[in-house]
Amino acid sequence: MLLSLAAVIVGLALLVWSADRFVEGASATAHNLGVSTLIIGITIIGFGTSAPEILISIISVLEGTPDLAIGNAIGSNIANIGLILGVTALILPLGIASSLIRREYPILMAATLLLAWLLWDRQLNTFDGLLLIGALLLGMGYLIWYSLGDQGDAIEAELEQEIPRMSTGRALAWTLVGLLLLIASSKMLVWGAVNIATALGISELVIGLTIVALGTSLPELAASIAGVRKGEPDLVIGNVIGSNLFNTLAVIGVPALMTDFAVAPQAVDRDLPIMFGLTLLLMLLSFLPPGCCRIGRFKGLLLLGGFVSYQLLLYYLYTQGQLA
Repeated sequence: MLLSLAAVIVGLALLVWSADRFVEGASATAHNLGVSTLIIGITIIGFGTSAPEILISIISVLEGTPDLAIGNAIGSNIANIGLILGVTALILPLGIASSLIRREYPILMAATLLLAWLLWDRQLNTFDGLLLIGALLLGMGYLIWYSLGDQGDAIEAELEQEIPRMSTGRALAWTLVGLLLLIASSKMLVWGAVNIATALGISELVIGLTIVALGTSLPELAASIAGVRKGEPDLVIGNVIGSNLFNTLAVIGVPALMTDFAVAPQAVDRDLPIMFGLTLLLMLLSFLPPGCCRIGRFKGLLLLGGFVSYQLLLYYLYTQGQLA
């Protein structure tokens, strides 16, 4: 048990560190090659923030624990909206000036509805995976097309400050090192998480929803708090929406491409509606009342309250022996 716990802690720490190095290296490489800042933000940074979840999902499915992958994706989305945006908005209200970010909201909502439809039969297969990855490519393609015709978007200056400046050789080296360590740390984390679930007598789904999801989201919380202190609210919201988009379509879609597997009924009946509800709540709070594109402190408190209520629900079910 102690060894498994150590594997989870070390795996999470290494996972976060290597993901940062991967994003920095890949972003700097693309910048040096002349790729536009907005496209780097939409593709590389968007993918990089979900790279830990994607690799955890792949390894989980390969090792026969797909529920960990599903729990990780759903739990990360719930934590991103409820915990990260909730806490960040309490510290400093988040204004939404970027038109690109405003166009990501309906894409995320559509992706969430697509996932809910595909999970309705509690099965995922190759065709479902193709639909999810196809939807991701279509959404990314639209955002790239829009960004090419909308130069000077509010988020562009914020992204420009976040892309590190380094030589192409060094950037490529960090990209490779980050990717290799991502794979190793993901495997370590999955091994430890599965052992802990077995020892505690709870499912891999719950471990994915809690320990793994929270562990991969806490560094994003720290980065978001730093972002608002630097006056980068659009980047904070954009990172969350982009990460949730990749979690919804890629983190679940890639494993489905690899193999068919059953989805735990609890994930569909209990956890997916919470994720859908928080996603819808975020969209409504961001644009209501009409003409208001802002997540203030009261709205942040509502989002955080949703996250805390969900955690209390899981704890209550655990104490009643009903958590699965």
